[in-house]
Amino acid sequence: MAPMGHRAAVLGSPITHSLSPVLHRAAYAAMGLDGWTYDAFECDEAELAGFLAGLDRDWAGLSLTMPLKRTALGLVDTVSDLAVAVGGANTIVLREGRRHGDNTDVYGIVTALTEAGLGAPGSAVVLGGGATAASTLAALSQLGLKEAVLAVRDPARAGEAAEVGERFGLDVRVVTLDGVPGALPADLVVSTLPGRAADAFAEPVAASGSALFDVVYAPWPTALAAAVERSGGIAVGGFPMLLHQAVRQVAMMTGRDDVPVEAMRAAGEAELARRATL
Repeated sequence: MAPMGHRAAVLGSPITHSLSPVLHRAAYAAMGLDGWTYDAFECDEAELAGFLAGLDRDWAGLSLTMPLKRTALGLVDTVSDLAVAVGGANTIVLREGRRHGDNTDVYGIVTALTEAGLGAPGSAVVLGGGATAASTLAALSQLGLKEAVLAVRDPARAGEAAEVGERFGLDVRVVTLDGVPGALPADLVVSTLPGRAADAFAEPVAASGSALFDVVYAPWPTALAAAVERSGGIAVGGFPMLLHQAVRQVAMMTGRDDVPVEAMRAAGEAELARRATL
């Protein structure tokens, strides 16, 4: 049996393709954390409370992916101001029988953009209005941005993400996705759209000279990213965001700050390369 407080896992639905186990296990190995385990469990909103109730003191923490981030806010004992403001917790740290909710997505986005040389955008267009868009707006505010355009399919459903941006001091202008070409050029375009939903914007974004952050990480490059790269622009994928939010989670769950970023990066990239050959 694993020593006390040495278990962790990622929960969500669907969960089978999560990279989190690869990233966290690579960290444990490089840090010499013998006995630490990290697993993946299929869990939806209705099942989260029961899962949490069944945890004992062997558990150190949980990573949460969709659709659990909002639900988690009501199931923890304490929660960070950031998670409340963003409207979702992707991390639960377990200590002495208490649950603390936090958000490392914002840190992941800030760090991914900064290491790519995109840490000071003067203007931005964000595609999509879900939870990732909300975290993106919070991250852009932390990077010093004052206003942003939020492009969504249905403006009536963009209120939550726009409110998050405004909570962080951003002036958010909402347009429909059809209005994206009119919002360009921008220093940075962020696509939080799933799958191939952003393909239609490949040519206008590439032609505008805007840098791109696309949260999709597989398959990579997306049609949008490929078009930007062909035009000589910078295109950052979703993997660095995923990596850095996991780095922060490992630090929180283990209580150590010597988290091996490059070992985790190498393990994640190797796994993505392996999956691309399947």
